[in-house]
Amino acid sequence: MAAKRSRKATPAKRARARTDVHRALRDHVVALLRTGHAHLGFEDVVADWPAALRGAKPPGQPFTPWRILEHIRISQWDIVEFTKSAKHVSPEWPSGYWPDTDAPGDDAVWDRSVAHVERDLRAMAKLVADPKTDLFARIPHGTGQTILREALVLADHNSYHLGQLLLLKRLLGIHRESGPRTPS
Repeated sequence: MAAKRSRKATPAKRARARTDVHRALRDHVVALLRTGHAHLGFEDVVADWPAALRGAKPPGQPFTPWRILEHIRISQWDIVEFTKSAKHVSPEWPSGYWPDTDAPGDDAVWDRSVAHVERDLRAMAKLVADPKTDLFARIPHGTGQTILREALVLADHNSYHLGQLLLLKRLLGIHRESGPRTPS
């Protein structure tokens, strides 16, 4: 599991909290995006996935780890880019949100997908954490969406599919139970 950063409030953090009436909400949403609160975070779920099993499909399961990872990456990228840019064009639904293959071409393709998911998670967390971001304002090029809504949709979507990946890890016999999680 990734090392936890100190939660000790520095004078700068306390000053920001006093000037940003939504600081607590921002902090909770950022933590949800990064660590998952009540479930394992992205980093923990994809860690140590054997290359030989990235395209494996256990009996009775519709997806491989690769297909779910890529679906997370594409969907998350779409949410982040939609949130940031009126010029963004979403992929065709549903075909544009899933890879064409059950397995990555090689380790570099898997690693690149993982890195893109992590990059887009950081981008959304940065946007939410910025006190200049109005979490409640409608996104001008949207149909009523707000940045808060998009961040929560992203976290919810990832949570669902991280659960699927964890199930696949268990069915493939590669999940290692860690010690009990302490509540945040």
